Amino acid sequence: MKQSYTFAALAALAFSVPLTADAARNGFRTEPINATDFEVIPRGDMRTEGYWCAAADYARRTLGLGWTDRIYVLRGYGPSVTTGRRTAVQFSIKQPQTVDAQPSSFVSFGFQPGNSESVQGANARCNYRPFFND
Repeated sequence: MKQSYTFAALAALAFSVPLTADAARNGFRTEPINATDFEVIPRGDMRTEGYWCAAADYARRTLGLGWTDRIYVLRGYGPSVTTGRRTAVQFSIKQPQTVDAQPSSFVSFGFQPGNSESVQGANARCNYRPFFND
């Protein structure tokens, strides 16, 4: 009897997680805004690489993009429109109409609308290891 209560509790917990949310292997959360736009919400760690890594993960697994397809920054740091959290970055699989697309680089800081990475390039940021441990 005790096992059935445990199973029921675990099932209730599993079904309480929102079905639209997606978490990358680095713990960043992604939420769809519409069919082409989504936002990445951090969970503690706010390194630039984590946002790109989560965007690549979402683009591949959820949107089915190929490695050479591009991901564009739609909006830099700002409040989340899907969760209400204080910080999120919005990405798109379509080039923003208001700015020219510019490849992102490891030396750029923050997120500028129009910056882009290939899915493969963004995925490579998942392997980032800091030089110094905090």
